[in-house]
Amino acid sequence: MPTEDAPPIVFVHGTRFSAGQWSAQLDALQKDFDVAAVDLPGHGARSAEPWSLDAATEIITSAVDALDRGPALVVGHSLGGYASLEFARRRPERLRGLVLAGASASTRGPWARPYRWAAELVPRLPAHRLERMNDRLLRRLYPPEVVEATIASGYAFHTLPAAWGEVLGRFDAGAMRDVKVPALILNGEKDTVFRSGERDFARAHPRGQARVELIPRARHLANFDDPDAFTDAVRRFARQLSARD
Repeated sequence: MPTEDAPPIVFVHGTRFSAGQWSAQLDALQKDFDVAAVDLPGHGARSAEPWSLDAATEIITSAVDALDRGPALVVGHSLGGYASLEFARRRPERLRGLVLAGASASTRGPWARPYRWAAELVPRLPAHRLERMNDRLLRRLYPPEVVEATIASGYAFHTLPAAWGEVLGRFDAGAMRDVKVPALILNGEKDTVFRSGERDFARAHPRGQARVELIPRARHLANFDDPDAFTDAVRRFARQLSARD
């Protein structure tokens, strides 16, 4: 049973995935915390809904409110990390702590060009081919208990252009100025692209309450590469939030 001071935790998935991305974390943390994972607009059970950061913010807000335990620790990966930064800006009263995973790179300037190119290319490829490629890749790299929920929920390739079209050019380390609560920047050691601005993001926290933690040998999908280490980092951070209060 979660203790009274344990923060609720809301997980926000990355590009093309769904709430299923967090199955290992939900299973491991549900005994000690009230936990939930959302489907962003255009993803998972919300596949038919149009993407927007406005809608993403409202979905995260609704998940926090549904847990009915006050402000939440929000854990966002990649696209979900940038959506969580937007949530921090718009709904600061509902945020108790923030974990940014694979989302500490600027989406402005020259860095964004390859991702604009990818967002333009993906719609030109047959969806069934992309789905098969992703299924094979995930099953080759990870055990079934880590990825089967993600595979079963399908992929949101159709949403990728709109989602990254809105995110690209919008976020840099300055977005951390809107984070008024403690933050953990949690990256895979080998995720060289999406951790490229991690120190700038940490330094930009207005209260000096952000720190960087790396998961050894993990890549962009750090919660797949080492589910136990990722979960442990989130658990320790959540307990630190409890101790601060």
